[in-house]
Amino acid sequence: MNDNIKLIRNVLEKMAEFDYILPEDIPNIELYMDQVTTFMDSNLSSYKRYKDDKILTKTMINNYAKNKLLPPPNKKKYSKDHILLLIFIYYLKNILSISDIQVLLEPLSSKYFNDGSVISISEIYNTIKEFEQKEENHLAEENRKKFLEINKFFPDLPDEEREELRLFAYICTLAFDVYVKKQMIEHLIDELKERKTNKEKD
Repeated sequence: MNDNIKLIRNVLEKMAEFDYILPEDIPNIELYMDQVTTFMDSNLSSYKRYKDDKILTKTMINNYAKNKLLPPPNKKKYSKDHILLLIFIYYLKNILSISDIQVLLEPLSSKYFNDGSVISISEIYNTIKEFEQKEENHLAEENRKKFLEINKFFPDLPDEEREELRLFAYICTLAFDVYVKKQMIEHLIDELKERKTNKEKD
């Protein structure tokens, strides 16, 4: 087995170990900001690229509230719904602008944030999480097959150059996938913006 195959296998295994925060994992009591950052840091530590990375900071939370991604806390305390929104923000902020996230999360904040809504943010979060977990195995298998196909590239090159270029090609295909999906997301958010604008005009 060559080094690249071992590397990809290790990376896919690491991806399978990513943590998910379940709504029932979140305390039912409201938390102060320090407690929120500690909770997020301990429960999403597997996503850190480097050991010293911070999942969430006080500054980030303040900025999210300031930019209306997050409803204001109740007497400096954050509810379960706040934390679920922060989890969505954590995933989205790596690929979307603050303004795009605001457009995307606005309905959750305005329609489903309070108890007594037709559907709770916990239910919305769980539905999405369950689907993502089902997709994990499919995604891992798809990426494994993609690498095996790329592992046939550049057969006539010396070993070291061949493996270097195969890994480069694999990373490029992953990057292209992310780019295309990001473009799709941005187009969909632009449509949401347009619908909202048209609704306000009516």
